[in-house]
Amino acid sequence: MRGTYAILLLVVSNAFMTMAWYGHLKFKELKWFENLGILSIIFISWGLALFEYFFQVPANRLGYKEFGGPFSLIELKVIQEVITLLVFMLFSFLFFKNETFRWNHLIGFSFLVLAVYFIFKK
Repeated sequence: MRGTYAILLLVVSNAFMTMAWYGHLKFKELKWFENLGILSIIFISWGLALFEYFFQVPANRLGYKEFGGPFSLIELKVIQEVITLLVFMLFSFLFFKNETFRWNHLIGFSFLVLAVYFIFKK
């Protein structure tokens, strides 16, 4: 159960981080953000990233073996990277409709999913 909670918290965490890293690229479409300077954008993104930590830190503590979780540190990192890709793809499909998803992206992401398989293989 700790592993499931850790994964769910990592998904929420990654949603905030994706918004912090890439959400500001859509700010120009919002009237009240269009004239903000880069420093303002940085602070807004930093504020979003703060919420990422509220979910990421507990996720790693719940999931890590040293704290009673089911995952090694390497397994947690690989899980987080795959979640990051999935959240990013969903985010880009929803908010960046002008981006194209090509066959080489699918192959590259497939290799990352294969990495999960090999990391967890005993």
